[in-house]
Amino acid sequence: MSFRPTAALSAFSLLVLAAVAQAQAPAQTSTQEPAPSRNEAPNSLLAAASAGDALAQFALGDSYFNARYVTLDYAQALAWYRKSAAQRFAPAQDQLGRMYQDHLGLPQNDKRAVSYYRLAANQGYALAQYHLAVMFEAGRGVKRDDKQAFAWYLKAANQNLSGAEEELAYFYQSGLGVKRDYSQALAWYQRAAGHGNSNAENQLGFMAEEGWGQPQNYVQALSWYNKASDHGNAQAQENIGYMFQHGTGVRTDYAQAMSWFVKAAAQGDGDAANQIGWMFQYGQGVPQDDSRALSWYQVAAGRGNLQGQRNLADLTSDLEESGSLQSATGPVNDAAFLQAQRWDNIQNLRGRIDAVESDALYQEDLASQLEHIDKGKKDGVSKIFTVIGNVGAVKYHVLAAQDRAEAASLRDQLAQLEDPTQPSAAVRIP
Repeated sequence: MSFRPTAALSAFSLLVLAAVAQAQAPAQTSTQEPAPSRNEAPNSLLAAASAGDALAQFALGDSYFNARYVTLDYAQALAWYRKSAAQRFAPAQDQLGRMYQDHLGLPQNDKRAVSYYRLAANQGYALAQYHLAVMFEAGRGVKRDDKQAFAWYLKAANQNLSGAEEELAYFYQSGLGVKRDYSQALAWYQRAAGHGNSNAENQLGFMAEEGWGQPQNYVQALSWYNKASDHGNAQAQENIGYMFQHGTGVRTDYAQAMSWFVKAAAQGDGDAANQIGWMFQYGQGVPQDDSRALSWYQVAAGRGNLQGQRNLADLTSDLEESGSLQSATGPVNDAAFLQAQRWDNIQNLRGRIDAVESDALYQEDLASQLEHIDKGKKDGVSKIFTVIGNVGAVKYHVLAAQDRAEAASLRDQLAQLEDPTQPSAAVRIP
């Protein structure tokens, strides 16, 4: 059974970051000036951005940033975000905070991230208020402070940012920074759900199932889980599967359970992968299969699922003792497993592209610093240092070029993997 045990680290992290639980990026419903379309072509924005329009500069940076897995214009995204942020455009300041936080084209630096988030949050930008709250909640770049986190979430929630509404509900549910109050938690979850937040819908299902702040109601729980699932929420899909697996409020139906677990696992849900492994290990609605169980536990463990890690260790130990480990480590090629593996490979490649491109930008920055040592000075010593700097810069330019070549190769692999005509089994990730 999946519910939200801890707050999401970041609306964006979780790409990576992710992730996973990864909470969904908060959908913003607000009276603030909307950001420009992220699908707008760079060429149509270039004239306005070059003329100094901060909104166009941000939109142009967004265009490059969102295409970073298919193009080589990562540096362009950073350059335009910086120009926009220099004009105090809050969305650009917030985005630079994200890039510092998640090591996307900039050195990982939580304190710098907090600084940019605060600049944008103090201008009333709801998404930055949300991100600043996340940092206070996690104790990243600042001392952990649940009361400060609650205060910033409240500011963002008052602008109808659904992710912040969900966070306030979780704080009331868990008693973080405030006294535990299930009625307040339900109210905030319902408000977030009304703004389309599927994580909130999933949490409403969990609270109905557990009977928190209301009479236990499995029918209502399943209804909320189905709403969240219809919105693509993998955690809710896993919860539905769990109810069918254990006969919670419904008749036990292993085929239904497996179907829901497969849907969730295909979207990166580690709990679902672990449950599939369990069903194969113990033959729940499927033939008992240690090889498939082991493979699914490996998927769950790779996604950071603690129960999956424990089950993997236990099953591996049991198979070693019985002398059957080797026969259980053969390849698994069924469609559901390959689909889940494909999701993992795509996330892995995207993370590697971001890391390599960030390293390339860092190398170029070092080269630039060396090239500008004592530049402009005409005395003999300064000229010597300039020559030394230029020589040293060559090394970093070479390293940056190597990084970009690696990133280009990774992009080719990613394009092949994301090609719907390409069988997943034919794509191998080194």
